[in-house]
Amino acid sequence: MYTPDSAERDHTLRTAVARFEELRVREALGSAMDEDFDGPDAMSSRFAPPQAALSKEEALELLALSEVIARKASYGRQLTVRTARAAGASWSQIGAALGTTKQSAWEAHTRWIDGQAAFRGRTGTEGMDDEQVRAARALAGDPDEPADPGAR
Repeated sequence: MYTPDSAERDHTLRTAVARFEELRVREALGSAMDEDFDGPDAMSSRFAPPQAALSKEEALELLALSEVIARKASYGRQLTVRTARAAGASWSQIGAALGTTKQSAWEAHTRWIDGQAAFRGRTGTEGMDDEQVRAARALAGDPDEPADPGAR
């Protein structure tokens, strides 16, 4: 069975999105054709293009890919949050850019830092080491602290 973990190993964000879009379009076209051409008096159905409905396996792949895209986008989001913070953005500005509160943005980022530290603890090589975690926490600061005026 295709799972988010297997899809994540098989795809970059770009290839996952491309495959997702391919399956999503086929799903949408298959649904539209079902509505337009099915029925007891659908004489024109013999002139319709072949249906592009997804198989069960493809539908499950589409679900797994949507999770992979969310995971990969979330990871990239936190790297960009770190970049924005290093450039002097306040947590209020970051929260606004994410469509959330400064507190929620800060909490999500600190959970990400914790996750990176835990990942390093499990793998021994990936994720953030202790020094990187300290630096990331210092950069994150507190959600009520103003942005660093000395940042670029």
